[in-house]
Amino acid sequence: MRVPICEVTPETEYAEITGWIHEIRDLGGLTFFLVRDRTGIIQVTIVRKKAPEGVLTTIREISRESVVRVAGTVKAIDKAVGGREITPEVFEVINRAESPLPLDVVEKVPAELDTRLDARFLDVRRPRVNAVFQIRSTVLDAVHDYFFRNGFINITTPKIVAAATEGGTELFPIAYFEKEAFLNQSPQLYKQMLMAGGFEKVFEIGPIFRAEEHNTVRHLNEATSIDTEVSFADHNDVMKILEDVVVVAYDRVAATCDEHLARIGIDLEVPKSPFPRITYTEALEIASRGTGEDLAFGDDLGTVAEKAVGREMGVHYFIVDWPTEIKPYYAMPYDDDPTICRAFDLMHPRMELSSGAQRIHRHDQLVDQIQAKGLGVDGFEFYLKPFRYGMPPHAGWGMGAERLIMTMLDLANIRDAVLFPRDRHRLTP
Repeated sequence: MRVPICEVTPETEYAEITGWIHEIRDLGGLTFFLVRDRTGIIQVTIVRKKAPEGVLTTIREISRESVVRVAGTVKAIDKAVGGREITPEVFEVINRAESPLPLDVVEKVPAELDTRLDARFLDVRRPRVNAVFQIRSTVLDAVHDYFFRNGFINITTPKIVAAATEGGTELFPIAYFEKEAFLNQSPQLYKQMLMAGGFEKVFEIGPIFRAEEHNTVRHLNEATSIDTEVSFADHNDVMKILEDVVVVAYDRVAATCDEHLARIGIDLEVPKSPFPRITYTEALEIASRGTGEDLAFGDDLGTVAEKAVGREMGVHYFIVDWPTEIKPYYAMPYDDDPTICRAFDLMHPRMELSSGAQRIHRHDQLVDQIQAKGLGVDGFEFYLKPFRYGMPPHAGWGMGAERLIMTMLDLANIRDAVLFPRDRHRLTP
């Protein structure tokens, strides 16, 4: 019976493994094969004078990245990967790989990002790349677990919508039978509507689509968003939840992903909560000092400004109390100063991770805000209707999963945090 490579120890005595030929080292009388599966790598050693004839016949035609089945005795050897090796009695090629390979899985020969993404199926066989996605899986499992343990309901909202109702970001139009439709940029409106449904605490982890013509290392046109909405809560309540989610994700990775972190070369430090909070006005002052720009109230914080504030803060932090005019129409203004709203951004020193707010829950006030943004109310009828029939106070946020992974693992490009990136130039594979 096949055994995962990670479970093969010198005490196993005899094992059968299947996997890919990661590397071949031919020393004449000795041939070493490194065989890899998703759990690890093991050395297979063949002594030509002692090996069965069938094994010798097989290895004459073998190529790197071929799929093989190996069965034989296991023994301890200090210099081998993991301190053990297999001496095969059976060496079978299940499927031979063509040569040459599109890229070097052993990573001795570097490859450009485009080359790697064109052959992503092969790129993810590289242990360092594979480790990123093992960690990504762990992060999302930890986030799911946190929400379920805290009584949240998992929801799924439409990704095809009739109109561009959030404003701001361009949407991708699609042909939907005889109509035009759009790919949704956020579950925002639907998760708010479910607050009127009495769900009280919801979360969704799913795709979002934004037709922004960015070509940067931190933007995607299809991303994975971690979203939540909570009834009878304000912005402070959901900021606490957001802190908890980030810390839980880091904690789980630190506790269970030592081997994967080592492959990437990361010494992971779990952030400490509560995260510092600064106001938008304070962030402007820091950014102005750090950049030499004269930033005024109402200006958005661009990439250069964000980096200046991040350098001074040095840890995860919140920017709170944003100008109402530059945040979405559903952000709740303060009663005593309507020019400022109860919105927040969660920042990593490198970039923004999440934005959220306490939402307007009164129908007439929401209509006023929509109109103040220069948007037509008619296109919002499906969204506004629930606010007429008992909408509770509520707050929430959305966080990009890829940005969380990118900053956690200090990746240079966000495309390294997603299996098959979609940006303005890449639509395949």
